[in-house]
Amino acid sequence: MANIEAVETAAFPVQEPGAAGVGKPFLPGLVVRNVAAGYGVQIGRKLIPLASIPYLARVLGPDGWGQVAFVTSLAELIVILVEFGFTLSATRSIAHHRDDPVERGRITIGVLCSQAMLATLGVALALLGSRFIPLLREHPALLAAGLVYAVVQGLVPIWYFQGTERIRLGAVIEVCAKSAALAALFIFVRGPQHAWRALAIQALSPAASVVIGLRLACANISWRPEWEMVRAVMIEGWHMFVFRSAESIYGVANAFVLGLFAPATMVGYFASAEKVSKATAGLSNPIRESLYPRINNVIHQDKGEARRLALIGVGSMIAVGLMFSLVLFFFAQPIVNMLMGGSFEPAVKVLRILSPLPLALSTTYSCGQLCLLPLRKDRTVLRVVVCAAVVNLVCSFTLGPRWAHIGMAITVLISESVVAASLAWNVLRLRNVH
Repeated sequence: MANIEAVETAAFPVQEPGAAGVGKPFLPGLVVRNVAAGYGVQIGRKLIPLASIPYLARVLGPDGWGQVAFVTSLAELIVILVEFGFTLSATRSIAHHRDDPVERGRITIGVLCSQAMLATLGVALALLGSRFIPLLREHPALLAAGLVYAVVQGLVPIWYFQGTERIRLGAVIEVCAKSAALAALFIFVRGPQHAWRALAIQALSPAASVVIGLRLACANISWRPEWEMVRAVMIEGWHMFVFRSAESIYGVANAFVLGLFAPATMVGYFASAEKVSKATAGLSNPIRESLYPRINNVIHQDKGEARRLALIGVGSMIAVGLMFSLVLFFFAQPIVNMLMGGSFEPAVKVLRILSPLPLALSTTYSCGQLCLLPLRKDRTVLRVVVCAAVVNLVCSFTLGPRWAHIGMAITVLISESVVAASLAWNVLRLRNVH
């Protein structure tokens, strides 16, 4: 661990504000490098998988693609359970105790023990529920691949790297693993009968990240679990878990919900457009992921600096989100033709409906995670997200059965817009108060 830190320091020397000969920069040097590394993570997490879409869409077809999307959506729900909001709560705790290796180690082991129990619970519930869902019951190999993906993706310790502001390591691990998985897709997935392989190969990347990431995160710390700490991290993560669970209803569960009353082909049309729009929206995430731990670290010593960084983050993310929303709206047709092919023509309309998502999600994440959560306004964020989840459920079962993939796209747009507008309003109220 020490060797890795020495190499990082030598390769990327840090010049913080106040250092000799250095004026106060627009952003601290470490934050700038973490943003750059975060874009490396997004290449691994979003753009590399997007490179697989043209191949898989043509090899699997709308029906096979829809099956994979349905099971992936179920897997993402289990990921939410295993993560238990630790991506937000544990990142905040690790950032606060970044200079205390003993406490940092206790938090790390507490999170890992909690996740092991939650993963066991998630798999058991999925196996029980699969008995009542025909698509899962008829494709056991696809279900098994989805469960493996869910567990390993949920265990990726990104919260540790974000909390210690060592995102570059996570970026290198994830990009390398995703690149290897992309090559495996081209080799082993040859037809619709290989749909389960497509999902199983997706599990290889987070599995590698878990093995390497945990080895780095857990070096030189005690492996003896402290059950009081397990309880403490779960209590700390509870609000974030409820927040993420409610968010998942309109964020990652849409393809699963649609698949309950629509054919797999319709799920394929919707999921392909949703995947493109959300992958594009994710290109603003490195700004948020890099500033979130820094703001949580400095807010206790310098609220003015924390406010300055938050405003920079909000403005930057909204500008990036607006740009990508315009691109998706005006270039929906060529994007779908290039990525999915002619058999996915109905997805063009879905993508145009979902084109405002990059702007809406940039507003949501910047206002929520850069402004409200560092101020411990967890309940405010939770109320907004729960209300949006209720709106999503009502619209899903109203518009979905009537207009299938089009109805679900409208549902997602309504839900995400409600969240973005509500969080932005709450941030403006805070500024008026202060």
